Amino acid sequence: MKKFIADCSTDLKTFTDEHFPQASYAFAALLRAKDIRVNGVRTGKNIALNAGDEVLYYTSSAQEKKASHRVIYADENVLVCDKFSGVSTEGLLSELNEGGKVFAVHRLDRNTEGVIVFARNAEAESELLAAFRERKVKKIYLALCKNNFKSDRAVLTAYLLKDGARAEVRISDTPDAGCVKIVTEYRVLERRGELALVQVELHTGKTHQIRAHMAHINCPLLGDEKYGDGRLNKKFGARRQRLVSKYVSFELHGKLAYLSGRIFESAFVPEA
Repeated sequence: MKKFIADCSTDLKTFTDEHFPQASYAFAALLRAKDIRVNGVRTGKNIALNAGDEVLYYTSSAQEKKASHRVIYADENVLVCDKFSGVSTEGLLSELNEGGKVFAVHRLDRNTEGVIVFARNAEAESELLAAFRERKVKKIYLALCKNNFKSDRAVLTAYLLKDGARAEVRISDTPDAGCVKIVTEYRVLERRGELALVQVELHTGKTHQIRAHMAHINCPLLGDEKYGDGRLNKKFGARRQRLVSKYVSFELHGKLAYLSGRIFESAFVPEA
């Protein structure tokens, strides 16, 4: 059993995703069994929460042992993890903070797996945030996409408009009002019939950039339920985007200069 106190208005599922990865994995089962109590009352629904509400999860030992990540590298300044699909950045951060304070310096979508970096002190946080802001971080992804690629390699430029109300983005080829420029480079590594394994490098880092940009060129990620191809997803039984943050490296010159040039690699490879 684990107890949490809500610090803002939200809903139970969002709160669970952001605070308790193991309960997030088992959320549907916990609701069916009414193994979640809010302010002492058992619930089987995704109810609204208010600041100050007490949430108790009666998870089993098997549920609590389910891993959310693997540690790739750790020292006194940084923690590099291999995040599992289905775990939100916020939820992983909450779990990690139970063992000592860490700071998020970037994020991955809930269903994107792979390398994610955390700072372990304020000075490291400041340096890493600056590196991300100044584009001194190289991020390379692997994706399994619909095989509609007209060429095996390209550097794509487009414009992204974020729609906060719908929690999605729209891509256009022209710089309409409110848009930001995005640059996405891809290289097809292997064609597998209807699918292609693709390496993607971000030259800009915007919300859902890879997912939306690949969909814009009619090569959506397998399993992407927001931007993807419903027929293809159904055929392969895919409900989570096949996207891995495969490699992360830094160009650093301060306290963390010793990490410059080091490449952190995920063990994951996207599979159908």
